[in-house]
Amino acid sequence: MRHLPYRRFIAVSLLALGLHAAPSLALAEDKATEAMEAYLDFVDYGGATIFPEQIPRDDWKKYLVIDARDADQFAKDHIPNAINIEWRRVLAERARIPKNQPVLVYCNTGSLSAQAGFALRVAGYENVSILQGGFTEWKAKGGLDAAAKTSAAPKH
Repeated sequence: MRHLPYRRFIAVSLLALGLHAAPSLALAEDKATEAMEAYLDFVDYGGATIFPEQIPRDDWKKYLVIDARDADQFAKDHIPNAINIEWRRVLAERARIPKNQPVLVYCNTGSLSAQAGFALRVAGYENVSILQGGFTEWKAKGGLDAAAKTSAAPKH
């Protein structure tokens, strides 16, 4: 299935609706832009990213961990106890995501999870962090034991 460019999709949708939705669509776009603008004015540098070595093994159970990759990648391997919500579905499935518990989102490298995290933060989720470097870096740094490996005394 080819993805239509956003503007073309809107135009086709408006024609299908008989142009009745044009004023409300413009208002929705304005509100979305205002929400993103307010978020960007507020967010700290780094956008709530966290490195694997910043999470001690025992702290992983405190997080709702969301694997934002597709179902096939999730089925092959994932962080233990993670749930799978593909990155572009996080808002559609936000009822599964608590606001009163730390949430950690990851993908393979961090780019798609950053988009999912941005969307959730704009939607009011202040408890969302992005795993810097994604699943690839998490595995390379020692997985659940990344914090212990980082803080271990050097061996001489």
